[in-house]
Parts: sequence; C-alpha cells; structure tokens
Amino acid sequence: MGQNKLKISLFFLISILIFFESKSEEANYNPSAEIINSFNKTADSILLLLTIEQKASQLLSTSRSIPEHGIEMYNWWNEALHGVARSAKATVFPQAIAMGATFDPELIKKTADVISTEARAIFNIFRRKDIRTEYTGLTFWSPNINIFRDPRWGRGHETYGEDPLLTGKIGKAFVQGLQGNHNKYLKVAAGAKHFAVHSGPENTRHSFNAQVNLQDLNETYLPAFKELVDANVEIVMCAYNRLNGEPCCGSNFLLNNLLREKWGFKGHVVSDCGAIHDIKSNHNFTISDEESIAYAIKGGVDLNCGSLYNLIPKAIEQGLLTEKDVDKSLKRLLMTRLKLGILNPVNDNPYSYLNEKDINNKKHINLAKDVASKSIVLLKNSNNILPLSKNINRLFVTGPNAANVNTLLANYNGLSSNIVTPLEGITAKVSNGTIIRFNKGVDLINNNNRTDWSASLAGSSDVTIAVMGISALIEGEEGAAISSDANGDRKTISLPDNQIDYIKKLREKAGDKPIVLVLKSGSAIDLSEISKYVDAIIYAWYLGEQGGNAIADIIFGDINPSGKLPITIPKSLADIPPYNDYNMDNRTYKFTRYNPMYPFGYGLSYSNFVYSNLSLERKKIKMGNSIKLNFELKNDSKISGDEVFQVYIKDIDASFRTPNSSLIFFKRIHLKSGEKRKINIIINEEMMAMVNKFGEKQIESGDFKIYVGGSSPGPRSKELEKYLMEAVFTVE
Repeated sequence: MGQNKLKISLFFLISILIFFESKSEEANYNPSAEIINSFNKTADSILLLLTIEQKASQLLSTSRSIPEHGIEMYNWWNEALHGVARSAKATVFPQAIAMGATFDPELIKKTADVISTEARAIFNIFRRKDIRTEYTGLTFWSPNINIFRDPRWGRGHETYGEDPLLTGKIGKAFVQGLQGNHNKYLKVAAGAKHFAVHSGPENTRHSFNAQVNLQDLNETYLPAFKELVDANVEIVMCAYNRLNGEPCCGSNFLLNNLLREKWGFKGHVVSDCGAIHDIKSNHNFTISDEESIAYAIKGGVDLNCGSLYNLIPKAIEQGLLTEKDVDKSLKRLLMTRLKLGILNPVNDNPYSYLNEKDINNKKHINLAKDVASKSIVLLKNSNNILPLSKNINRLFVTGPNAANVNTLLANYNGLSSNIVTPLEGITAKVSNGTIIRFNKGVDLINNNNRTDWSASLAGSSDVTIAVMGISALIEGEEGAAISSDANGDRKTISLPDNQIDYIKKLREKAGDKPIVLVLKSGSAIDLSEISKYVDAIIYAWYLGEQGGNAIADIIFGDINPSGKLPITIPKSLADIPPYNDYNMDNRTYKFTRYNPMYPFGYGLSYSNFVYSNLSLERKKIKMGNSIKLNFELKNDSKISGDEVFQVYIKDIDASFRTPNSSLIFFKRIHLKSGEKRKINIIINEEMMAMVNKFGEKQIESGDFKIYVGGSSPGPRSKELEKYLMEAVFTVE
C-alpha cells in the first residue's frame, strides 16, 4: 500500500512540471542527397531533349503536354488556404485568421495534413478522369504569411494575424502538414505568399511601391518567410507590388540575394497572377514585354502565372535572355514535379492509394469543428452570463449572419455538404422544450424596410443571440469581395450603421434581459460604441463548415472558449496611420502608442487561470548566455479548459528603436479543474536579440523586461488581465 502511494505521488510531481525549450526539432520534407542527385540527373536529361519553344511552354502556369518526351499537361495553380479550394467537394476548415487565433501549431499541422490527404485523393480521382484544369493539381499557393498590419486590408483574414512569430510558427506547421515528411516524395507542394511586404491597398496592388526601412523589413515583414524557407517550403510566390522601387517579381535583392543565396531556398518561385505583365504596364519599370520577361527570369521568377513567358524565344532573339537562363528556371520546376512524383508515372508513390473515402469523412469533419472551437475568442462575459443553459425557456436568434453561409466559407474555399450555420447549430443544441424564434432583423449593409417587428422579440425572450458582423463579400480580394466599396478593402472598421442601430433597438426592447453578440469577421471591428449594449461578445471569425456547431458548443458550455486574438482591435480608425504607409510606427501591438479596445493575444475562458510565482534563475547574465524563466499556472475553477500562456520581452535600455514588447514564446496547455503546473522556459540569445536600424539582429548590454500572462502587455491588458506578471534581468 505504501509503495503504491509513493508511485502515485512521484507520478503527480512529474506530471505537473513542464519544461519548454525555445526550439524543437520538427519533421520537414528533406530527402537525402542521393535522391536529390537522382532527381537532378533526370531533370538534366529532360532539358537536353526539349526545344526552346517547348521549354518556354513549361514555364507557364498551364504547362502543355509534350507526349514525345513523356511530359503530361500540368496546371500549377491550386489553392488550399483552409482546405482544398475551387475544385471539388472537400472539408472546409476555418479561415486562416481563425487558425492563427488557435495559437496551436500542432493542431494546424494536423489540419494541413488532412488538407493534403484530401488534395492527393482529389488529384488521383481527376487524373484517372484525365482532368488537368486549374485547381486539380498538387502545387498549392498557400499559405498567405503576409503581416496583417492594417485592419482595412480586405485580404487580412487570409493571414495568421499581425505578429511575425505567431505567423511563422503557424505557417511553418501548415507547410509541414501539407508537404509531409516522406523520405522521397512531397505529399503536396506548399507555397508561401506574397513575397514581400504586401498587405494592400487592393485597388493599387498592381502598381504600388511599398517603401520600407531595413529595420521594419527585417523585424516585421521577412521573419515568417525565413521560417518557412527553413521548413523547406517548396514554392514562394512573389508579390505584385514594388519594394523600395523594385518590382518584387524580378527583384534580384529579394529572390536571388536574400531568398536563394542568404536563406538557401531550394524550390521554385512563381509570380502572382499577372505580375510579370505589371512590370511594364503598371510599374513602368521596363519598356517592352520581352524586357519584363528578362527582368523576371534573371531576377529569379521561374513560373509565370499568366502567358507572357510565351515570348521567351523572342527575348532570346533580342539578346535579353539566354537559353541557360531558361534552363535554370525550368530545372527548378522539373525538380518540383519529380519531388511530387508526377512528372512521369511512378510505382512507388506512397500517396497513390488515396481516394474518395479520404475526402470530407467523419474524422475530417470533427477536426474542422475542433479547429473552429479552439479559434473562437470570448471578449466579454458580464456577470458570467455564458454559458447558457440548453433548457432555456425562450431564445431569440437574430442578425444577418445567423443563417449566412458566406461567413462560414470565407474566400479561397472548397464546398461541403456539411455546412452548419449558427442558427442550425444553436437550434440543434437547445432542448425540445425551448421556444426558439428566428428573425434576420437586418441586412449586412442595407436596410430599406422602415417597419421592424423583429426587435420586439428580444423583450419576450429570456436571452437574445445576435449574430452580426461582416463577410468575405465585404472584405476580401479585389474582384471577389463584390459588396466592398473599396475594391475589396474596408473604408471603416465600424459595424455598418444599420447593424449598430439594430443592436440599440434590441437593447431597448430587451430591457435587462441578456444579449449575446456573436461577431463574424476576419478583421478588427470597432466595438467601442456597441460593447455597452451587449452582455457578452464572441468573436467567431469565418469558421468553416462546422462553424455553427462550434459556436453553439461555446454558447452552451460543451466547449470552454480558448481562442486568443491574433490581431489588435483598436477603439477607432482614428488610431491607425494612413493605409498606404508601410512604416510600422503605431501599428500592431509591438509599436502602438494608442490604448486598444482589446489587445493582441487576449481572450477569456469559462475557467479562471491564475499566473503566479514568476522568477528568473538569476538577475544578471553574461552576453551570449541563456536564462531560465519559471512560473506557475493554475486552473482555479471547477471547469477544465485550455489556456495559451504567452511570454514577451522588452529591451529597456536599447540605444535604438525597439518594440513595446515582442512575443517570444507561447504554448497552449490543458488544465483540469484545480490543476497547477510549474513551467520552465529557456530564454536564449535569439529571443533577446533586437533588430537595429541597419536590419541586423543585435543584443546590447542593459536591462530586459519579461512579461508572462494571457495576453500582450500594455495599459489595456492590465485593465483586463488580473495576472499579467513582470520580471527584469540584466545582460552584462
């Protein structure tokens, strides 16, 4: 008996102590030198067989077949932002911004692995049918790892948020999941976009010049791309815009000097669609199409999304290019096809068995729901009104997004037969004895009906759930967001006036009865005016096919909310610098001078997580040494839940501009009711390094402040967070 008690005690002590290293080894696709040499020899032998016209045809996004040499037609353009898109039935996962809100790279890697499984299955099915159109291949131009620097950018919800570290970690996990870790073949090829410094405006994306200093470039805009190159991402897509005067699709600095020579990128570069044409027509950088082609190919762009590379033979005739230049690009593309095992039929491809049963099955649907649940952010919960009882007597569900499928699908999406709206999820969750009423009440952006009976239902109901917000038709890509008044971007970050008026009416009619606001959005919404009219606020993003079930699980307590904001939510558009200014001053939590409505990293739970006993192993360290951080985290509640703890650093004594704070570590952990964990983290030299005005990482002697808690530090966080801890150490 005594021995058994001893064993149990020892196990308990071991289980509550967690040590986190600053880096971990994760599996990347990384074939042996022998396999790469074999692929190289095959590619070289193919190059010897082709005419210059045939070579040019293989550098286009629609590469034509060359049957005499066993080369099949292949379309390089495929999308998998949050599931296999635009091709066939597939599981629709939450939009990328929601993936960022999970703060869970392991979960996103698992998600991407499922996406690539479905991609291979779809490819196998289409190949059997000899269908080789757009969106049926294995080269995916995903993920989008641009920094969400301004909430007006319509495509911001395609990103993982505003922080370089979070973006890099989530993006790396996504790439690893897509590409797999087979010792010979890529599962699919992932593509990091848009390289570099690209985040609007949409209406001038084909012509604008992003002017960025070296500090901002290396501190904010480039780190995530470097992270994905280190993960052996196979594709990089160059951006439409210019960077400091030079078109990105052909920038020798970006594509050759930085990407290939300094970072060691081994894959191929594809242009954004039409970007080669922009070099002359919109950037006025060249005077002919042939010059544009020469600039792009010599600058490192291997694949033309478009048709301009058809003029390669003419560019060679004019002496602007050589066949050797073309061979260099084509070989990179041949290598990608060989790594995928699709240049010629192979017998040993490990993914050829995948078929219909591997698409949108129960396991994948459940995973979509899990990701959605872990992405939802609870911002307000006055008097712990949530979770609601499933046995509630009278419930009123209203709002333009309650039954809106578009707010689940977002953009660059697939289609599924399992799409569940918030209304459907809520209806399925309540008891049979609940009286549930639904009335849309108001449109997203227009409300022409002067007579409104719907708001009165709030007065006769115990609780009102208002599902409001915007959609990917209001914010999105140029040409796709058809309801946008700014070519896909937003001119304001407020809710549409008609929705604000409706929330006020609901409060008037509801009296003291609770109103739960569910906001569907892919970006920041100004909540300063409407927050006072509602009792709870749930930020629900664009959640994919299981979004309605995930929202209902949160509202009724089957799932404890655990998402964290991957963006800062300002109080007003007036706090934000001009949209076309790429200087990071007063942008993101790292450089803001204003006090936000809700800070980066913030999110409530039904549990009460208590941070305590923060300590450093010593107060002073020598330059180049690491230091160990210790703290305790306890779930001081009766509800089990997940918490994302976050560690930030500030160089107090820096001689140059440094961030307010920088996220250096985060981890999602599950704590049972009453459970306490002792957590140790090694803060290494890389975490202490700051980027100076020359774009170089540097550590200076002096004091550094460490922050630990459930959100980013700052005045607003101190108002919202009870347990934000600080500690100081000195580098000598």
